[in-house]
Order: sequence, then C-alpha cells, then structure tokens
Amino acid sequence: MGLLTIGGFARAARLTPKALRLYDELGLLRPAAVDPESGYRLYDPAQLERARLIASLRRIGMPLAEIRTVCGLRPEAAAEAVDAYWRRVVADTAQRGRLATLLVGNLSGKGSAMDHTALAVRHATRCDTGAARDSNEDAAYADERLLAVADGMRGPGGAAASTAAIDVLRALEPADVPAADLLALLAGGVDEAHRAVRGLAVDAHQPVTTLTALLRSGSWVALVHVGDSRAYLLREGELHQLTRDHTYVQSLVDAGRLAPEAVAAHPQRAVLVRALGAGGEHVEADLALRDARPGDRYLLCSDGLSAVVDPAAVRDALGGAGGPDEAVERLVALAYAAGAPDNVACVVADVVAA
Repeated sequence: MGLLTIGGFARAARLTPKALRLYDELGLLRPAAVDPESGYRLYDPAQLERARLIASLRRIGMPLAEIRTVCGLRPEAAAEAVDAYWRRVVADTAQRGRLATLLVGNLSGKGSAMDHTALAVRHATRCDTGAARDSNEDAAYADERLLAVADGMRGPGGAAASTAAIDVLRALEPADVPAADLLALLAGGVDEAHRAVRGLAVDAHQPVTTLTALLRSGSWVALVHVGDSRAYLLREGELHQLTRDHTYVQSLVDAGRLAPEAVAAHPQRAVLVRALGAGGEHVEADLALRDARPGDRYLLCSDGLSAVVDPAAVRDALGGAGGPDEAVERLVALAYAAGAPDNVACVVADVVAA
C-alpha cells in the first residue's frame, strides 16, 4: 500500500485533518512525506498504530505533553504511565465530586448545618531522634486547626526544611473558611511551603522534606500529602491509611512489579519520587477533603514509625485506653522496641464534640 493523503489517513486513524496538522506542528506525528508542489501531507500506513494510540490517549483526556512522553516509551513502560495517569484522573474526579456535593449543599442551604458543627480537637505530639541517629530532621505540630508532620532529608538543611514547611502552614487561617475553599487554601499553602524549602538551597545542595498535614475548618478537614510520611484515621475501631507513599517501591507495587510484603526488605524502599524542595517550581501534592466526626482519632507520623511498626500494632496502640498523650507514648515505644533506626515523629488527635 502506498502513502495515504491526510484525509485518507485521518479516516483510517479516526482523527481529523486538523488534529493531524496540530500533531505535525508539535512533533507528535510527522507525515512520511510532503508533496513539494501542493504541500499536502502524506502518511505511511505503518504510522497508523502511533496515530491510533495518540487518538486513544486524547479521548481519555491526556494532555499533549504527557502523550509525547508516553509515545516515546517502550510498551510496558507506556502501559505503566497510562495507568498512573488514569489513577490520577480517578482520584481527581472523586475529589471534584465531593466538592460538587459540598457546593450543592452550600448553595441549597442543606450543607450549612454540617459545615458549622461545633467540634474540638485534643492532640499530642512527639518527635524523637531515635536509637540510631545523632540528629533529628523530623518535625511535628498540632493545634486546634492544624496537624502536621514533616521528615527532612538527612544532611545539611534537612531539619530546617521540615520546620520551614510546617511554619508556612501554621500561618494559614482556616477559621470560617467554607469547606469548598479549604482545599484551595491548603493547596496554596503547600505551594508556598515548596518555595520556602527550595529557598534553603546552598550552593549545589538542595534540602527536601516530606509533608503530611490536616487543616480543619468546622467539621471538615483538608489533607495534603507529599512524600512517605503518613496519615491514618481510626474510626469505629477500623484503621484507614489516608495517604499513599510517594516512593519508588510504592510505584513498583502499584504497577504490579513488586509484592507489598517485599517493600520492607527492598534496598530502595526510602527513595522518594515526590518531596517538597525537589524538582521544579511546582510540586505535585495529594489533596483530599474529609468530614470529621466525634470519636475520630487521627495519626500523622514519619516513616520512623510506619516503616518499622506493623499496621495491626499501630491500630492496637491507637485503640488502647487513654487520650492522645497515652497513644503517642505507646506508638513511640513500639518504634523503639523495633530498634528505632530513624527519627520518629507522630501526632495523635481526637475529634470531640465541643
């Protein structure tokens, strides 16, 4: 079969000539030849596979910049990239759905009662150096509005990075912010925290830090998460992990290339794929909005706890008798019983009726 005209190729690929001209201009899909007299673009039938891939990726809404990357990957890596993109879409769609529900409730007047539920938070924090470290790069903070844990990279600037990230969030004023605006406030805060950490660079050294935080307004809490610190919720006796680790090994687990039980022994288990201070001008953070209920108990912790203490033991420690102070002491004791090879930071907070 000879070369196809742009019209014939467009029909075969289920694209429009306009789209093909755009992909040519962007370098995504160059024609096999261009008629020197008419200027018509001509395509080889062997290009149909790439064209159909681009068309399919566009139909699922993938941005052109990401399509360019996917088209340059081997099939297995391309499949992983598409899967990762779609998981982001699903999470974003779910979040937009929650926000839409909030907006409907607020506009109709049906959401005001929940938004103004009188709640209080009782909290406790602890931040230990651990048994094997001579410095502490972790930071933890809690008050009525904000719960936060950050884990700075060991080395110059790590402690300053974790402290700076939390200090930025401490300056936020979530009181009386409508639930639909709470996430936007926190998203702006994490962008500012990223810039603050980047500003700590000295010569060629750029400190980085994780950040996991909950910001409360009324009966709603907004969650922000970057890195491998974690947030958990104990509700009615069930422990729920609210965050997903942004680590290389977790990406292997998500792609089905590593069993979850093999994570603890993997030599690259601590390698982060996201952190404040790393990368370019912007950081990709996980954001979520949740309702807070009396009886909820939240735990935020660095990997100095979560990496060495089994989730079942964490659940039992959180569910034991006593308030947040007693729970924090039990959790840190578990980390030390497991050797405490890293710094240990944790915040425990109980939601109660005011």
